[in-house]
Amino acid sequence: MDTFNAFTFSTVPNIVCELGAAKRLGALVKQHFPNVRNALVVTDAGFLKTGLVDTPVASLKAENLSVRIYSDVLADPPEAIVLQAAQDARENKIDLVIGLGGGSSMDVAKLIAVLSASDQPLNTMYGIGNVKGGRLPLVQVPTTAGTGSEVTPISIVTTGETTKMGVVSPQLYADLAILDAELTIGLPAKVTAATGIDAMVHAIEAYTSRVKKNPLSDMLARRALALLVNNLIPACEQGKNLDARQSMLLGAMLAGQAFSNAPVAAVHALAYPIGGIFHVPHGLSNALVLPHVLRFNTPNAAPLYAELAQIVAPDAQGSSEARSHALITMLENIAARVGIETRLTQVGIASSDLDRLADDAMLQTRLLTNNPRELSRDDARAIYAAAL
Repeated sequence: MDTFNAFTFSTVPNIVCELGAAKRLGALVKQHFPNVRNALVVTDAGFLKTGLVDTPVASLKAENLSVRIYSDVLADPPEAIVLQAAQDARENKIDLVIGLGGGSSMDVAKLIAVLSASDQPLNTMYGIGNVKGGRLPLVQVPTTAGTGSEVTPISIVTTGETTKMGVVSPQLYADLAILDAELTIGLPAKVTAATGIDAMVHAIEAYTSRVKKNPLSDMLARRALALLVNNLIPACEQGKNLDARQSMLLGAMLAGQAFSNAPVAAVHALAYPIGGIFHVPHGLSNALVLPHVLRFNTPNAAPLYAELAQIVAPDAQGSSEARSHALITMLENIAARVGIETRLTQVGIASSDLDRLADDAMLQTRLLTNNPRELSRDDARAIYAAAL
C-alpha cells in the first residue's frame, strides 16, 4: 500500500509549449488579458542584441499594445536594478509585465509585477510568504532551458556586495508561461550545458527534498530528468536542433514545477556563495558542486538516487549505493562531455577561499533544511575542498 504525507501543490495556470509561439505573443496576451494596454518587456542587453526580441514585440504592437523594453537586467540582479525597473513601470503606467530572457530577467519581471502594484518595500518581501499585496499580470518567456523560473514563485536578488536573498511567495507565480525553443537557438554550447545541468539539479534535489517531497513533484522530477539527460548533449553539439532544445525547455520547466513544491537543498546552498563571491553563473556554480554534494548525501539518499539512476544510468547494477555512484559518475561524464568547467580552481577559486565559502553556505538555512543529510560547516568546507 502506498503511503505519503499530506502535501500542497501549486503551479502556473497556463502553459504554452510550442515552437514559434513567441511569434504570437501578442495574440496570446490579448486572449488572456483582453484589457491590458501598456506592456513592459524585461530582458537583458545581450539578448536584446540578438534581435530575437523584435518579433515578439512586433506581435504585441500588432494587438495595439504600447510596449516598453527594459534591458538593464544583469546576472544575479542587484536590488538597485529591481527598484529602478519598478519605478519606471509605475511612471509609465505599465499594466502587464513580460519576462523575456534567462532566469535573471524572469526573476526581475516577477518583482516588477509585485512592486508596481503595491507600496510594500522590497526589503520586507525577503523570505517565505512575505509579499502582502497583489501584482500586475505576468507572462514569462524563457530563453534558456535552465532555471525553470517561468513556473517558480521564487526570485533571487543580490542584496549586498556578495549576498543573495530570495523572495518566495505565491504571488510570484506567472499567469502564463510560453516555451518556444526558437528563442534558444543562439545560445552558446557552454551556456546550454551549464543551464541544462542546473535544471537536472532542480530535478534531483526536488526528488530527494527532505520536507516537502510529494508524489506530484516526484513524477515531474523523473520526467524532467529523462528529457534533460536525453537531450542535453544533442542540444549542445547540434545547436540548431529544435527538437532537442524544445525538449530541454520542457524538461527545465517540469523541474521548475517540481522544485517549486519540493524545494532544493545543499547543492544550491553551496552554489550560491560561488556565484555571489566569484560571479560564476548560477548553472555552472551548481554543476561544480553537484557530484560532491551527491556523494556526501549518499549515506542518507542512496535508495532515491538509485531510483534516479534508472533514468540516467539505466545499465547500473548492484546495491543502492552502487547505483548511486553510477548516477554520480554519469553526471560527471556528461559535464566532461559538454565541456564545462568541473573544478573550482578553473573559475578562480583557491584553497584560501574555502573558509569564506563554507561560512556563506551555512547562511543558506532556507535550503539546507531540505537536504536529505544534515550538513555542518566542516562538511561544507570538505565538499568545497573535494571540488577544488
